[in-house]
Amino acid sequence: MNWQLMMVLKRWTTFSIILPLILAVSWSTGQLLNIDNIFMILELIKQPWPWYTSGVIIALIMLTLLFFGKSFGFSSNLRTICSMMGAGKKVRFFDFNWKTQKWNLFFLIGAVVGGYLSSTFLVSDAPLNLSKSTIADLYKLGIHFDGGLNPSQLFDFESLASIKVVSLLLFGGILVGFGSRYAGGCTSGHAISGLSNLQLPSLVAVIGFFIGGLIMTHFLFPIIF
Repeated sequence: MNWQLMMVLKRWTTFSIILPLILAVSWSTGQLLNIDNIFMILELIKQPWPWYTSGVIIALIMLTLLFFGKSFGFSSNLRTICSMMGAGKKVRFFDFNWKTQKWNLFFLIGAVVGGYLSSTFLVSDAPLNLSKSTIADLYKLGIHFDGGLNPSQLFDFESLASIKVVSLLLFGGILVGFGSRYAGGCTSGHAISGLSNLQLPSLVAVIGFFIGGLIMTHFLFPIIF
């Protein structure tokens, strides 16, 4: 029952976001919704949105989860998947009722599908608006800015031919996986869910995230690249 209510709430939230756009376009043009209005709305969605838009949407998601007594954490899906595959028979950490986390798996699937749809159908031709100082810093590290969100020099299929890139991704994945379990959550679990629940351990973890990021950016990153 809770899952059904959550689905209804998600649909209502999506409708409440799209409906004002439809009404605004219809009001500005003095016409009812037609195919031209739909294309105008799609063009509006394609444009870069202000940074605070994601914060508002995340806050709405957290309010929904808190209402239903759920705790958000993205990396916990890895534990759920391992439990689904029977890892709980040999490792106690994976021995739990994974069906209670089905909602989180749907969130994972939705994130992948949503990312694909946005990057395929709602992508803007305009290059990323990155500051000149950041572009210069990346160039000093040998990374060329090509206008995309992720440098193709590091995040395309051709880069997988580099042993260095593959080693960094593999080692980084191991650190993220170990760290998220050892700390009891990842960046989403602590920085979003934990802080919204006023959890002191999450605050300590988030401070550690920023300290680690600064150390990586200013000390380790130049050495690696």
